[in-house]
Amino acid sequence: MISVLLAAPPALAQRIHAEHVILLHGLARTERSLSTLENHLKAKGYKVLNVGYPSRHNPIEVLAETVISSGIERCRNNGAVRIHFITHSLGGILVRYYLAHHDIPELGRVVMLAPPNGGSEVVDKLGKCPPFRWLNGPAGDQLGTDRGSIPRTLGPVDFDLGVIAGDRSINLFLSFLIPGRDDGKVSIENTKVDGMSDFTVVHTSHPFIMKNRRAIDQAIVFLQKGRFD
Repeated sequence: MISVLLAAPPALAQRIHAEHVILLHGLARTERSLSTLENHLKAKGYKVLNVGYPSRHNPIEVLAETVISSGIERCRNNGAVRIHFITHSLGGILVRYYLAHHDIPELGRVVMLAPPNGGSEVVDKLGKCPPFRWLNGPAGDQLGTDRGSIPRTLGPVDFDLGVIAGDRSINLFLSFLIPGRDDGKVSIENTKVDGMSDFTVVHTSHPFIMKNRRAIDQAIVFLQKGRFD
């Protein structure tokens, strides 16, 4: 990477350093779950902020305001001219919530991996069970498909968004609760949102989509071109 930057014209090197990507993991996961994606982005010249946050301990409103505000400030302090987001699952809902309430002048493009944009029937069916609530916390309880759930109240997106869904499951019980094709947590249909710029499906499951090579490659393509190949 150093040799590439040394060989690049100053304007190109400056542009590469000015492109920042904030990574937001999913519910009950950590930033380590996005380390493979982080490494691929760095290899392409992006500055990456892989954010860990207490997804199980606060509601979506609190997580969005604290985690994303802090991430943006850190990027600005490091010279960001353009700020992209790549998210997994809940992380996408945090971005939607934040952008519904705030403008980001430096906003670039957003890629969401397996986002519950229409909520998840798993929450509808299991959300009141004590073990589920203990594992997923208040944010998990907000991800149902009813009209009052956070994803359903946010409305269409008005930013440059690409959505990548999975169509494989490693949990047949949860898939049984979900109508149509799904990734074991979210139906393909419920990953979509009105206003998105592009959409694609990869052959992997919800817990592993962020490590899937095609998903990673397509996420980077979208950051570069605003569409999937």
